Amino acid sequence: MDTIAVFYSNEAVADADSFSPSAAKPRAVVDAWRAAQLPIDVRPIIPVSLKELSAAHDAAFVQGVLKGRIDNGFHNRQPDVARSLPFTSGAMLCAARHALDQGIACAPVSGFHHANYASAGGYCTFNGLMVAAIRLLAEHAVRRVMVLDCDMHYGNGTDDIIERLAMAAQVDNVTFGRWFTTPAHATAYLERLEREVARIREFDLVLYQAGADVHVDDPLGGVLTTEQMRTRDDMVFRAARAAGVPLAWNLAGGYQQPLPIVVELHTQTMRACVNAFVPEATPGPG
Repeated sequence: MDTIAVFYSNEAVADADSFSPSAAKPRAVVDAWRAAQLPIDVRPIIPVSLKELSAAHDAAFVQGVLKGRIDNGFHNRQPDVARSLPFTSGAMLCAARHALDQGIACAPVSGFHHANYASAGGYCTFNGLMVAAIRLLAEHAVRRVMVLDCDMHYGNGTDDIIERLAMAAQVDNVTFGRWFTTPAHATAYLERLEREVARIREFDLVLYQAGADVHVDDPLGGVLTTEQMRTRDDMVFRAARAAGVPLAWNLAGGYQQPLPIVVELHTQTMRACVNAFVPEATPGPG
């Protein structure tokens, strides 16, 4: 392997008219990775279908959001957001499929884990983590999936869908926002992460939310310093590589301003990914 596959297209970007930059930041992140000359291979997204979204969500909710009758996760009904949603979940599914074949892939998108079975919230509309997991389970491509959610906040939507669809035996939602909320928890956070990644071999696929909002300076965070976030990412990627378990990851949250601060944290995560999976590459400075 000499590159990391990144599933991105401009269709996944939207103007959400929101405090959260998540709908717009994929373009800035991918541009930064290209500028840093990181060894990435940008590939087009195949959008998910209405049927695939409705396998993880109430069908009336899905159609209501897409037709502008129900609020999205940004608490508005922006047509641009609705247009982008099949592409954001599509990026996650494409990355997961590619990871099953090649071991690693990235979906540089956000806005998943607060999306419940029949409602949106917390800047999340459709739960692309569960959309991907459910589709691959239905195809018998996997039997067990770990959602390793290292966003700052509890992935309540993922738990809601797992409970509604009785999928606890197939999907394990390891959401660190359930346990850790302040910088005083940093050491315990990394100790817990070490224990969790030791279980990766129990799964056929890991979906990793590499949230930047866990940073201590995030206005909606934080727990870890920049260096501790580097340790987090190194631990996850190296564990997956050592175990030979496919891993697909996404950006998740990050709310510091200006946006380049968040972009740099996501770039740090990609450097860790490159170091683990493309060790012969020499990432740009940083």
